Amino acid sequence: MRILGIGEYGDLGDMYFRLAEAGHEVKVFIEDPDFDDVFGGMLRRTADWQLELGWLREAGEQGIALFESAQKGQLQDELRHDGFQVIGGSAYGDRLEAEREYGQAALRDFGLCTAASHRFRDFAEAAAFIERNPARYVFKGNGADSPRTRNYIGQLASGKDMLSLLSLYQMQWQQPDAPDFVLMDYIDGVEVGVGAYFNGEEFLDAVCLDWEHKRFFDGELGELTGEMGTIVTYRGAGRIFEATLARMAPALREGGYCGYINLNLMANENGLWPLEFTSRFGYPGFAICEALHDEPWDKIFCRMLRHQSRQMRTRSGFAAGVVLTVPPFPYREGYARLSKGFPICLDEMNTKDYAALHFAEVARQGSQIVTSGVMGYVGVATGTGPTVADAAREAYALARKVILPNVRYRTDIGARVMRHDLQRLKDLHLID
Repeated sequence: MRILGIGEYGDLGDMYFRLAEAGHEVKVFIEDPDFDDVFGGMLRRTADWQLELGWLREAGEQGIALFESAQKGQLQDELRHDGFQVIGGSAYGDRLEAEREYGQAALRDFGLCTAASHRFRDFAEAAAFIERNPARYVFKGNGADSPRTRNYIGQLASGKDMLSLLSLYQMQWQQPDAPDFVLMDYIDGVEVGVGAYFNGEEFLDAVCLDWEHKRFFDGELGELTGEMGTIVTYRGAGRIFEATLARMAPALREGGYCGYINLNLMANENGLWPLEFTSRFGYPGFAICEALHDEPWDKIFCRMLRHQSRQMRTRSGFAAGVVLTVPPFPYREGYARLSKGFPICLDEMNTKDYAALHFAEVARQGSQIVTSGVMGYVGVATGTGPTVADAAREAYALARKVILPNVRYRTDIGARVMRHDLQRLKDLHLID
């Protein structure tokens, strides 16, 4: 195959690297120059992806454009119209993720209940709203690239903590454009994600459930980083999927969507409450899901593009992923001084270990793998097993074999799922 990877930050670098190792022709475009050294010395790069379209078209049905983010959906739609095979998302998918109110309205159109969400372009207006309607709210920025560390889950029923945060954000705001964010009503319950692969017409028959651990520290403390580790299974998703994401199939078909899509939810006695879409491959979600795949990505891509079979082979049990970082993650400031260029040593790793370790911000200098990029996101160690405990144990055994100065990771990935989440979903009759 010929695969042209197109993204802002090289988030799918590990996927590209493995496809190239498997013998496929791979070229990668990274738009943000700050990430230019991600997978440096490890991947074939291009400075202009549009100049590679002739190279891609020459491959016919063996040529695939692979988009990483939910920011270039319109371009994807145009390329499909021009006869190219494209995996990633669509303009419709971009709106579902980036415009939170739009995504919630789309869900309501298909009969789902959603929490009240209020969009603002002014911090003072948002503060006045809370003063009139004191309660717990969740602050989330609009835009697929909005920083997750700025999101906040209010803790006080009076809303006083959220009011203080909005006041600070207003003083700090220096952008030429007005802020764009939502305040969503807080919902208590079990957080769970449901994800599947849409081939432009229908979903493949492999559906996963995932439990993300978004906080930086053990015990759900610290910043909302996006993801510090996740538990995934491809078994038992049927009830949640049919009640939520499956209903979106007609709209995804009409919107020309082709790629992975995930819906994050809260589950409680009152039902399933959608929170947000991920209209793209998740990072590092794609790598954790891969641990349970019984066929490589190129085979999955063929199933998505050629519509010959909806079957996608996956293994039973659970996968665990543990994100490895170095300072100053989850921030950028000081990375060049603190951690960039650190050598990464892999202690007594075998072939299985290498397959389960997925790098992110790294580069090759000679024979040495070193940290690269802008914030110290080193990669994710994965493990699998018949239970969550088995999968987590295997992932942590691998994480301990990755040796580099000041490496950090949570040590409780999966503990909450074992202790509470799985049983609560069973009590709610959402899984067996």
